[in-house]
Amino acid sequence: MRRLVVAVLLIFAFSVRGVSASDYILGAGDVVGIHIFGVSDLNIPELAIRNDGKVGMPLVGDVELAGLTPTAAADKVKGLLAYYYENPLVTVNVINFRTTRVYVLGQVNRAGSYELDREHNLMDAIGAAQGWTKDALKTKVYIVRKDKPQKPELVNLLDLLKRGDTSKNYVLNDGDIVFLTDNHKVNIIEDVISLVYPAWLLHNWTQVKNNNGI
Repeated sequence: MRRLVVAVLLIFAFSVRGVSASDYILGAGDVVGIHIFGVSDLNIPELAIRNDGKVGMPLVGDVELAGLTPTAAADKVKGLLAYYYENPLVTVNVINFRTTRVYVLGQVNRAGSYELDREHNLMDAIGAAQGWTKDALKTKVYIVRKDKPQKPELVNLLDLLKRGDTSKNYVLNDGDIVFLTDNHKVNIIEDVISLVYPAWLLHNWTQVKNNNGI
């Protein structure tokens, strides 16, 4: 049964690989493509975001893209190029996604922390944890955002699995936590946040250790 669940998750993840990453937050290590329509000399097929969160571009120099969505990054580049071109049309696409660490807890077969690549979405995270258990309540899956711990997002996986609503395959960012509930009543503060807080402490400690070369 476990193998079947994992297989379904893998098939689904690859079938929705084209899900829009419009809410994805860019960061160091992402590789983006920047296209300015009608100005081929400025097009950059692949450009890695540096550790300082910036990229180097012709005319405008260093541009900080870390912390922005691809859409917001395109708007920023457009604003800078407006000094040189009238109403330039700019797109920023993610070519290669950086590795992002997320936490998958609750009713999954292997709860823990996982590093995701590609689009870092919900199904990738559940698949990395080898799928849900037989007790998982798929209509109540919570995503706890690192920057909004008191406002967990409720996801009904059946909208995704049975109705094909790929908008529910939410993009996850570094430090986010996915929590699969069981068939009992869930208290967000006691059952979710109490598990989330220690995971964030570990995540923040790991980041500090890596930044200081410990």
